[in-house]
Amino acid sequence: MRNFLREWQGEIKRVFTGSTDGQPAWVPRLAEGDDAGYHLPGSAVWAVHGSMTTIVAGVRALLMQALHPGALAGIQEHSDFRADPLSRLARTIRWIFTVTYGPQSAADEASARVRRLHEPVQGTYGDGHGGERSYSANDPELARWVHIAFVDAFLSAHKIWGAGIPGGPDAYVREWAQAGLLMGVEDPPLSEAEMREQLDRWYNNGELVADSRVAETVEFIRNPPLHPLLRPGYRVIFAGAVYSLEPKYRRMLGLRVPRLGPFPLPVRLATKVTLGVVHLALGRGPGPSEQAARERLRRLGYPGT
Repeated sequence: MRNFLREWQGEIKRVFTGSTDGQPAWVPRLAEGDDAGYHLPGSAVWAVHGSMTTIVAGVRALLMQALHPGALAGIQEHSDFRADPLSRLARTIRWIFTVTYGPQSAADEASARVRRLHEPVQGTYGDGHGGERSYSANDPELARWVHIAFVDAFLSAHKIWGAGIPGGPDAYVREWAQAGLLMGVEDPPLSEAEMREQLDRWYNNGELVADSRVAETVEFIRNPPLHPLLRPGYRVIFAGAVYSLEPKYRRMLGLRVPRLGPFPLPVRLATKVTLGVVHLALGRGPGPSEQAARERLRRLGYPGT
């Protein structure tokens, strides 16, 4: 008889790590290096990125990023996300965790590798004013949109489902600005208010577009090619991502919080429960990347690790 629980756990680990044993080959290398890295234990970045809320945040970030026609053109025209979405997810997770937990040399190298991969991602797109513009994935302003959509998603999801953030939301925005700099963002926002002001500027200037390409992308994000055992939980996670969106972006994306007739469904609670179940499946305690970082910090003599 099939062991559905073990199979389900293996599939969850494969989605987030690319390996059913939950240990990608690059994780042990985070224990190497001779510096502390850009972020330390007790930082806002460690608090947010070590939380299960990143699962919801990742879906929300994809939804938001799709609203910029330049970012969407780059994904649709130069990405294999439809054929192999899990590989793209694994690459993104590797970059996030390397910058979060790795030594500075590894974070710099990982970011440079991503920027090299972005070099051929160029083309043209129709903007929100009826004109045509050129785009490049390494363009500082397009990188700014991707960065801010990421920060907004991870901060918003954590504020709903996560624990406290050391130093508060401003500390997270300020600390993760380093990742923006590594990706070529010029003067990334350093506070939550500044981040939201810049995000609203795109909306108020009509730079964001909701068209058939966005609808197609949203439908793919809603129903990705996941293992059947993961689909019920993913539906809850997707609903949580929709719940976390500001209403104006939710309307642009053609989404709404699930309801049963006139009554809203308990999406917030269902998402919290689902994240707890995923946490159990992945294992309690610090994740492998954080453990590797702590091993490096102990070797370097940092107290409290």
